[in-house]
Amino acid sequence: MAQDSMTEQGDPSQMSFEDALRALESIVRRLESGDAPLDESISLYSQGEELRKRCMERLQAAEARIAKLTLDAGGAVTGAQPFGAD
Repeated sequence: MAQDSMTEQGDPSQMSFEDALRALESIVRRLESGDAPLDESISLYSQGEELRKRCMERLQAAEARIAKLTLDAGGAVTGAQPFGAD
């Protein structure tokens, strides 16, 4: 019987970035092993997609916060540039 790993791990929208990433990595390892039956693989893929979305949302929120908090040496806000722009 296939385990419902999403039920075991909780709602992705309530997970921290780190927890969601660990859960996603676990799903990827399971899928890459090729041991899961087709129905379980489809379920795992769906769960992985939800976790991927959660991770991306959390990363985008963190990038936005960093951009807002970036100041130059004089204290002027320099966060108008996209995150990672030089």
